[in-house]
Amino acid sequence: MGHSIRTVSVAERRTRLAFRHHLVPDQRAGTAAAAVDGIIGLHGTDPASVYLSVWARTDAVDKTAIEYALYEERSLVRMLGMRRTVFVVPTALVPVIQSACTDQIAERLRRQLTQVVAEAGIAPDAATWLKDVGEGTVRVLAARGSATGAELARDEPRLRTQIIAAADNPYGGAVNLTTRLLTLLSAEGLIVRGRPRGGWTSTQFTWSAAPERTDLPTAAARTELARQVVSSLDLTEVDLGGTPGVLLTGDEAPAAPAEPWAALLPALDPTAMGWRERSWYVGQHTAALFDRSGNIGPTIWWDGRIVGGWAQRQDGEIAVRLLEDVGTEAAAAIAAQARRLQEWIGPDAKITPRFRTPLERELCG
Repeated sequence: MGHSIRTVSVAERRTRLAFRHHLVPDQRAGTAAAAVDGIIGLHGTDPASVYLSVWARTDAVDKTAIEYALYEERSLVRMLGMRRTVFVVPTALVPVIQSACTDQIAERLRRQLTQVVAEAGIAPDAATWLKDVGEGTVRVLAARGSATGAELARDEPRLRTQIIAAADNPYGGAVNLTTRLLTLLSAEGLIVRGRPRGGWTSTQFTWSAAPERTDLPTAAARTELARQVVSSLDLTEVDLGGTPGVLLTGDEAPAAPAEPWAALLPALDPTAMGWRERSWYVGQHTAALFDRSGNIGPTIWWDGRIVGGWAQRQDGEIAVRLLEDVGTEAAAAIAAQARRLQEWIGPDAKITPRFRTPLERELCG
């Protein structure tokens, strides 16, 4: 006999998201590493988003504790992942992401940069020259322990070699090799991004030599990370309200309901970015909250769905805008989260998302 397919309602999907992503107040993580581990990784292109994503999922974790996890304890690591995007991931997951995603990115980056060096006529054998400069860079970085790109270029002068960047772009032109090569070496797992030069919102990072690599079979890494090899997983079919879906076998039990919860999530937060079909939590608010490339700005959540957006004004105030009527209880809870966020950020930091969205720009004033 056949078996009936269980329906997973939108309400249950929102509840599962709340618990798994540490967004319910009594399910918040105790450490920065635990908060990241619960959602696999944080989008790291915008440094402030990493801190704010951890803040939203913890109670007593301050900025110093996050810095310690990133730069001292190294329980969290910044690395290139899918689509050449920087992510912050648990250290134990680094070999998986490296084998599943980053090695292919690195191969493509090396081919592209070798071609740029060849076209510039820098050396008769562009591939050998580039390999030699990279090895020299890793050696001087190992000797220093930690360094900026400029410091490395003083020790390895070939990093100051001029190449043409974005030749087909009106903003392109001659630049030093430094940034392109350091990005390549990080993609190859030879160096890692370290502490920023400045505060926690800074985009200017130092570099350190990477620990010894642990290589994994590509197929096994992709199965573990992205669930791409579906045939190797034990799955149960479910109905997502007319759309086919799957659950891991053993995880079919209905989720227990969560108390209503409010959250302010930063731009590029994985809870908002991690789904292709988003209507079940975004509703009709896409135009206000996303830029033209599909990057989401700061969002306000109530009970598993996005109900508005927020931004930090020049005077430090956290300005909120509700895009629908959520009632007095929800509005009060959201206001409390805004006050909590403003206090946590402090008076000196300014949060400006790298990818600006219509509502965020409007709220900034």
